[in-house]
Amino acid sequence: MPNTAYFLSEPARRLSPVVFASPHSGCDYPEWFVRRTLLNAHTIRSSEDAFVDRLFEAAPRFGAPFLKAAAPRALIDLNRAAEELDPALIDGIRKRPHNPRIASGLGVIPRVVAQGRQIYSGKLALDEANRRIDTYWRPYHEKLQALLAESRQAFGRAILIDCHSMPHEALDGVARAGRRPDVVLGDRFGASAASEIVEAVEAAFVREGFAVSRNTPFAGAYVTQHYGRPAKNQHVIQVEIDRSLYMDEARIEPRADFAEFQQRLTRVIAEVAAIGRPQERLAAE
Repeated sequence: MPNTAYFLSEPARRLSPVVFASPHSGCDYPEWFVRRTLLNAHTIRSSEDAFVDRLFEAAPRFGAPFLKAAAPRALIDLNRAAEELDPALIDGIRKRPHNPRIASGLGVIPRVVAQGRQIYSGKLALDEANRRIDTYWRPYHEKLQALLAESRQAFGRAILIDCHSMPHEALDGVARAGRRPDVVLGDRFGASAASEIVEAVEAAFVREGFAVSRNTPFAGAYVTQHYGRPAKNQHVIQVEIDRSLYMDEARIEPRADFAEFQQRLTRVIAEVAAIGRPQERLAAE
């Protein structure tokens, strides 16, 4: 297995308490994994947050680090707890109390990709599952925690923007003020981030013309639950962006106007990165 678990883009100088991270945009499909899967090279990508890493790549320009996964979500899901092992996939795992993510095949080692399509023909050994966790999951989360600790030490608080994309169909039946949302912000209904921070992030998207919903249909998973500690000045907001706004979902290709959409996101990133920055530093710049 390769040693690269993540890619980290750091600013020339850390100016923001905000950390941007993309746990599901990894697209490094190792040959040993491709040989094992039942799926073709296109279908295996259906769970991937394709191009989200490109959408948020400008973060270091505004003094904020950007952490992105190398391994794809079909290989390991970094937005799950390391203990969320699926007994229907991993040999030797006992059934535990009902976990809807595991039951649907979306544990830390996924059993299926989008639309419930099976990744493997049989079970995996527990040793292999543990190797994947040690190789990819632990290094990513150790680095993420270190970045948040740096924010708290330097700025007195940390703000994590957990960057994701969602299928257009996931928003069927969801509307706010009569408009289908373009972006869903998840803060676990207020448990993972202070309201004023969520409001500031929402306002940044709204100023760029995005329709924003909160917590419906996505309120946040492991990352928001584990790292969101508002009482300790550590805030996490999950951002889900409708994929159809910037890519052809069926072909998994950027739309012709991808660059224009990326520019809109860059302006949002600039505003979000400014949240919590020392006012005297902002004035000096």
